[in-house]
Amino acid sequence: MMLFAQDVIVPTSFNPNPNILGHNRRLRRVFKGVVGALDDTLIHVVFPGKKQDLYRSGGKGDCYQNVLAICDFNMIFTFVMAGWEGVAHDSRILSEAVADPQASFPFPPPDKYYLCDAAYAHTRGFMAPYRNVSYWLGDFRQRCTLTNKEKFNHGHTKLRNVIERVFGVLKARFHILKRMAPFPFVTQRNISMACFALHNFIRREGPEDEYFIRYDEPNVSFRNNNVAVDDDEDGIPTYGTAADREYITQLRYEIAEQLMHNID
Repeated sequence: MMLFAQDVIVPTSFNPNPNILGHNRRLRRVFKGVVGALDDTLIHVVFPGKKQDLYRSGGKGDCYQNVLAICDFNMIFTFVMAGWEGVAHDSRILSEAVADPQASFPFPPPDKYYLCDAAYAHTRGFMAPYRNVSYWLGDFRQRCTLTNKEKFNHGHTKLRNVIERVFGVLKARFHILKRMAPFPFVTQRNISMACFALHNFIRREGPEDEYFIRYDEPNVSFRNNNVAVDDDEDGIPTYGTAADREYITQLRYEIAEQLMHNID
């Protein structure tokens, strides 16, 4: 099954062509260079008493592994790293994945990037929203006048929403991810990877699948991230150089200005 996962969870071609499958094609033309969305999700695990605290998100209750994933705009996973402790910070998992050659992290070319939420460092290859500014889709309902930063965050969340929807499909189909059986942890991790792989296989072979139809709505609103948009940046590990951060910040500003003046 793990060989199967390696065959079906493969990196994107890094082709940012907005005419490829997926919603918001007009918006993707403005976010020139975007090649997918990145986030972590919590998946239930069963652990013996001595290790439970590391896997308890929030320090109590059930245990979870934190799984880092990237998807494209056709709801296909292009990278998955499973097995991290539930208490691990999202950005720490990403920084470790980027630095670990065995992880084979698909770092985007210099002019391309993934969309991520404010739990991650804003640097070349990873574009985060403006902090302390409205972000969630529900925040913009019945609002007509937006600042350039709000315009950007609205466009960002509409595009990044694909990763929330793809997690929704995954967990709705594979109930074991919400209540794992007490296998050895390696087996639990492999079961999780198998579910991600089967998700990709079904998406490619059965596009009329009921779960994809249910979640393939671009404006479905989710607010289940582990870190809020206005959280303190001090706890977020950083990676990349100052020049990398300056580059993505300038690109974000240019997109915000374009959205402010050219898209209603």
